[in-house]
Amino acid sequence: MTVDVPSHLRDRDRHGDADAQAGLVDFAVNVRPGPPEFIARMLRERVADLAAYPSAREADDVARLVAHVHHRSPDEVLLLGGAAEGFELLAHLRPQHVAVIAPSFTEPERVLSASNARITHVTLDAPWRLADAVIPEDADLVVFGNPTNPTSVLHSRADVLALRRPGRIVVVDEAFADLTLDGDRREPESVAAERADDLIVVRSVTKTFGLAGLRAGYLLAAPDLIARMTAGRRHWAVGTLTLAALAACAGPEGQAYARSQAHQVADERAHLLARLSELGLAAEAEPRAPYVMVKIPQAWQWKHELAARGFSVRSCANFEGLDADHLRLAVRPREVSDALVDAMQDVKNRLETGAPTR
Repeated sequence: MTVDVPSHLRDRDRHGDADAQAGLVDFAVNVRPGPPEFIARMLRERVADLAAYPSAREADDVARLVAHVHHRSPDEVLLLGGAAEGFELLAHLRPQHVAVIAPSFTEPERVLSASNARITHVTLDAPWRLADAVIPEDADLVVFGNPTNPTSVLHSRADVLALRRPGRIVVVDEAFADLTLDGDRREPESVAAERADDLIVVRSVTKTFGLAGLRAGYLLAAPDLIARMTAGRRHWAVGTLTLAALAACAGPEGQAYARSQAHQVADERAHLLARLSELGLAAEAEPRAPYVMVKIPQAWQWKHELAARGFSVRSCANFEGLDADHLRLAVRPREVSDALVDAMQDVKNRLETGAPTR
């Protein structure tokens, strides 16, 4: 028996956390294990401060820390209650025509569509080179990820900056950039340090530090853009624990941890790719993020079968330009990836022999 593609897998509002069910080994969500103990300890210590409102002075101090990491000025930093808030604030720029380069993370499109902006999908074909993107000349806002979710493609800094035009703002989602490497050099294609009045970089710390439940991030932009985005923003937008977490992540211990995680991801990803090759599977493009994407005929059936064996994986059926034959697999420790590949081998054997599915 085959399994029909469930309609909910095509829902544009669906994210990987919907697949990370209790009891399943999670390959669906791209968050690294965590939080690390030094952050968990700091958060426990700060619980005693929750009776007071978040401190504006502490927020300024954290902005200075973040600015130092990216060689920017503090007035070019906006602290966020999660990177998703940054996408919501883009609506305050009142764009008329938004070009969303796809396939990519679906949240920017969702919130900008709600603002009544015209949305154009600039859909790339494999291997998803940014240089091949044909952007409408009248697009005044261009949004994409680097590295891109779910393809794991890392675009060159030159190709990113080549998208700039008079009257256009370029928004780069760099949620996974701190886990990219070129040899020993971190963030080789990031534009976070680029000071320009037409460029916004949105960053998340929750992926690398295992803090998705806390909601913490920031964006980097010219002060004028930040002023426009924050007009009418609520008071105390970033809570005390989020401020504390951002400070820890941007501090020396946090940056050392991020560097170690980047190297660990590279090692674990290479191991996962080697094991997948034993099944005759390869990433659709060279992966540079903490996840890989593979294409398998009837991949939704593999997803169903893997769940029955205790593993959750991310269907890419709801990404513009992809379909239900694509799966995204988070990079995990070697022994965990070994268990997944063993389960995938079992699924492959069953499907090839026509044995009844579970």
